[in-house]
Amino acid sequence: MPPHQWTLKQLLLKDSRTASLGQLPSEDLKEPLPPHWRCYMSPQGRRYYVNTINNETTWERPSSTPGTPKNSLRHKNSLPAVNGFHSSGSSFHHGENSHNNLVRKCSTEPQSPGSTSPTRRQSRESKVTINCVTFPSPSCITEQQLLKPNEWSYCDYFWADRKDPQGNGFMSGFEVLLQKQLKGKQMQKEMAEFIRERIKIEDEYAKNLSKLSQTPLAGQEEGSLGEAWTQLKKSLADEAEVHLKFSSKLQSEVEKPLLTYRENFKKDMKRLDHHISDLRKQLAGRYTAVEKARKALADRQKDLELKLQQQEMKLSSKAEEDMKKARRKSTQAGDELMRCVDLYNQTQSKWFEEIVTTSLELERLELERVEMIRQHLCQYTTLRHETDMFNQSTMEPVDQLLQAVDPGKDREMWVRENRTGEVRPVDIEV
Repeated sequence: MPPHQWTLKQLLLKDSRTASLGQLPSEDLKEPLPPHWRCYMSPQGRRYYVNTINNETTWERPSSTPGTPKNSLRHKNSLPAVNGFHSSGSSFHHGENSHNNLVRKCSTEPQSPGSTSPTRRQSRESKVTINCVTFPSPSCITEQQLLKPNEWSYCDYFWADRKDPQGNGFMSGFEVLLQKQLKGKQMQKEMAEFIRERIKIEDEYAKNLSKLSQTPLAGQEEGSLGEAWTQLKKSLADEAEVHLKFSSKLQSEVEKPLLTYRENFKKDMKRLDHHISDLRKQLAGRYTAVEKARKALADRQKDLELKLQQQEMKLSSKAEEDMKKARRKSTQAGDELMRCVDLYNQTQSKWFEEIVTTSLELERLELERVEMIRQHLCQYTTLRHETDMFNQSTMEPVDQLLQAVDPGKDREMWVRENRTGEVRPVDIEV
């Protein structure tokens, strides 16, 4: 599965396997820890201590008094991140399960103010978000395997947005695919208009041929040539009939299919556009929530650092209570960020799946459209060849009569019908 399809849970499990935090055995310590306190090692190799009852965390070794640290919290550079993700009264279980969840959270959450975890910093730096969609960073990108290698499939090449040619912001890759489909529909419509114009030409041609076949011109031609001329005029009427049939077939077998193919196509494309647009809007909303939660966490971390500094300078029950309250709010902010990130990843995965499914469907529709048009244009050429054959057949009787024209016989026939006498004049005598 490509990295951008990983769910948050998969990322957590991946990072938890590589996390360097681990519990230290009690026997490695100089003296036993108080009850309910455990020692762990941070990714930077520093020991910190967790109270498994209330999830309190400190860099200082706890004193022998149960539930309290030995001294005040003096290390504040890394501690807020640890405390910020510890749960107090949250959905995490106490004890070991609680801390294991903490480790997973810390290994995957974005870098927060005061935290020094390189894992989170590198994770954020290895990704870039463009128009609310998260991609691998160009500096960290590794070549992704195509979903359909060597096919130039729609589902592999239209993930990014592009600048709108009209200058109105950006248009998504899916919108580019939709524009291709709508353009194809328009081309199909224009082809049908072309065939309609061709039909008009055929109808007008047939009408003129029929009219010309009835002309009285040269109607008095006689003999075999007269017969050939009469047949030639009659062939015009036959040819006109051929062209009328050609026109009719063009209308029923070419023009009409081109016009009626996927009559609801634009409505279907509009429905798909709305569906994907809604998912993209949801994704934008989720990303906004993530950024808002990230800012809230940063604010809580700063507040926690401030409270820690105040507790260092002034040891009092109120300062400790303020610190604990700030820690709880930081924890809640961290949990909210985790929730928002999880929802964002779920929404992006849903959007990703729908884009793949829909783009493959558009690819199939385009193949069908091209094949449909090809078949009907082939039908046009077939009808045209048939028309030529029928026209040729109308010429055959004319050719035969023209070959049979005999001027001698024509002269004989004409002389027989029109002779005025066979007796020739003679000379007059004196």
